[in-house]
Amino acid sequence: MAKAKTRYVCSNCGAVSIKYQGKCFECGSWGTLTEESVEPAPTFSQKIHSKHSPNVRVKPKRFSELEDIEEERLSTRIEELDRVLGGGLMTASVVLVGGEPGIGKSTLMLQLAANLVGKSILYISAEESLHQIRNRAYRMNIRSEDILLVSETQLENILDTVAAEKPDVLIVDSIQTIFSIGFESSPGTVTQVRECTSKLMHLAKREGITVFIIGHITKEGTIAGPKVLEHIVDTVLQFEGDNHYRYRILRALKNRFGSTNEIGVFEMTEMGLSEVTNPSEAFLAERSFGVSGSCVCASLEGARPLLVEIQALVSKTNYTVPQRISSGFDQRRLSLLLAVLEKRIGLSMWSQDVFLNAAGGLRLLEPAVELAVCVAIASGMRDIPADSATVAIGEIGLAGELRAVSHIERRIIEAEKLGFERVILPKSNRENLKASRVNKQIEIVFSPTLNHALDAFLS
Repeated sequence: MAKAKTRYVCSNCGAVSIKYQGKCFECGSWGTLTEESVEPAPTFSQKIHSKHSPNVRVKPKRFSELEDIEEERLSTRIEELDRVLGGGLMTASVVLVGGEPGIGKSTLMLQLAANLVGKSILYISAEESLHQIRNRAYRMNIRSEDILLVSETQLENILDTVAAEKPDVLIVDSIQTIFSIGFESSPGTVTQVRECTSKLMHLAKREGITVFIIGHITKEGTIAGPKVLEHIVDTVLQFEGDNHYRYRILRALKNRFGSTNEIGVFEMTEMGLSEVTNPSEAFLAERSFGVSGSCVCASLEGARPLLVEIQALVSKTNYTVPQRISSGFDQRRLSLLLAVLEKRIGLSMWSQDVFLNAAGGLRLLEPAVELAVCVAIASGMRDIPADSATVAIGEIGLAGELRAVSHIERRIIEAEKLGFERVILPKSNRENLKASRVNKQIEIVFSPTLNHALDAFLS
């Protein structure tokens, strides 16, 4: 009989090592290697005498031979959540919800369970007692009798409960605390998280149950239990935002049944998460006027245009190396834009500390916000307030040129709806812009270069 072996798996990235070492050779994390036992592979004779049936050849099919089955979606009655999911819940799907502790994952799941009227919900709590969940639900005015609560951490007991109750929706809070007795590793390790999620996925597909799995995130902001979870589940939703901010952003990182990078905006209140139907107006509610270092950009998140204020503070540095600190914007991209401002515009950024912030806690990912970032920095550097009635849209090239962006009409309509008087766009967007959709009440300025756009903003 083959001897059982051990290996070491990084809990951060999933890399495997045959011997223990303090640092993971793949991701560079320290102290993340955990020991796991490896079952010996069966020998050839064991495979022959196995009780399993022999392999059966699977006959492939052409597209024309497959039936056209319409997708049936179940509305959660939370419009922002339905938007992120692609229109509602899909039967037999597995959804992973990640986020920092206290950001609202369990709160959203309770509100979701209360809104699914006529559906049986099984809520597995592996972190809190049933009385804690009950008190939170009562505080949120949730009195649904369709929600069944179970406090359990062992996967086998959870599967037995699911088989007995046959719920329509299963909620597991959280996957890092669930363990299977079939593996010797402790809860939260890569093996336990991966295998437990895999068994829940097979359960969802086999029984037609919609499964929600809550997962923690690491210090780097990624979902703990590594990337293997993202390959197993159908949809990955991640909460963004700080506990000190009242707004929460729910972003779809992966969705097999809808578009990715779609977001939903919520506001944390005493009664739970409240939907923000007009995020642009909410993000600009506390906007200041007549102050240097501020500019409004039109970002597109999924199919939704959002107007967000970019704030920049530029001050003379007291260090050998100036500071570059950004919140809500990629810091490496910020360094690149500062180099463009210094080389093409002539601003001496090498002697200045630059602090950049996207107001409201939103994380801006697309390149169309780069013009607003440059305008805010130049405004703060020159201490000249930018035009508060103008919206900046455009991507910055290394030569200082403005590059075209997509879905320009949606951005202009959103700016006009909130009362802005002017929009500065890349000149290359002129041909793609349909004149019939542009209202005469808003002025459109086409700028070929960053220098031209700065003159239009700061003159």
